[in-house]
Amino acid sequence: MKTILKKIVPPLFIDGLKLMKREQYGWFGDFQNWIDAEKESTGYNQTEILEKVKSSLLKVKNGEAVYERDSVVFDEVEYFWTLLSTLMFVAAKSKGHLNLLDFGGSLGSTYYQNKKFLDELSKVSWGIVEQKHFVEIGKESFENDVLVFHDNITACKKAKNPNVILLSGVIQYLEEPYKMLENIIAQDFEFIIFDLTPFTVSDNDRITIQKVSPEIYEANYPCWLLSYSKFMESLLKKYEVIEEFQSMKDFKISIKNKFVADYRGALLKRKNND
Repeated sequence: MKTILKKIVPPLFIDGLKLMKREQYGWFGDFQNWIDAEKESTGYNQTEILEKVKSSLLKVKNGEAVYERDSVVFDEVEYFWTLLSTLMFVAAKSKGHLNLLDFGGSLGSTYYQNKKFLDELSKVSWGIVEQKHFVEIGKESFENDVLVFHDNITACKKAKNPNVILLSGVIQYLEEPYKMLENIIAQDFEFIIFDLTPFTVSDNDRITIQKVSPEIYEANYPCWLLSYSKFMESLLKKYEVIEEFQSMKDFKISIKNKFVADYRGALLKRKNND
């Protein structure tokens, strides 16, 4: 399998993109293919991003901050209640045990965000699949009895046998999102959760460039705005929908002042074919 992620999960939004000047930062373009979008992207300083995320999450881990998102620390946790509800649903169906693979989960941002609630479950196993350099930092500074790091899905499944995979704000940054989705479906997880994934209002796939404010970090890179019907078509061959929801209802993606996409999520369960 190719390297799971070519880049850290880029920031989606911070308080409605208050840190962004809308005329300079956000989403731009409608590219014919991923390569063309990459040519128009300036890239990012991967080492700088990793160090910022590490520094911020260490503050959360050590009690110096309560919440981190996109390498920025906050003094109050912002819960994504729909996502948290799906995690609690899966745990309830598994006798209070959450055994999860967090695909592209950085250094544990979602785990730490929801730790207050996760700590009330009977058992939590939270495996993160990330790029090699993230895995190295994760093992060095964050790994414990609950939080573990792997550089591929196979290794994580062999170690923990998770029954649920979480795709939160990640698949839109892969060059071949549908191919990866098919690979994940083939892994036969009991549950799939996706969240913070942008889908077009026109229902046609669109490749854009996402430009990040340097107040967060210097970066811009290709980003898919996906077709919801096409995305769900792949999943529904093997999975049934438990619940669908909008992620961050107040946030919309606009290009040239035109509403083009919003964020959605869903909880799906593998079909019982007995």
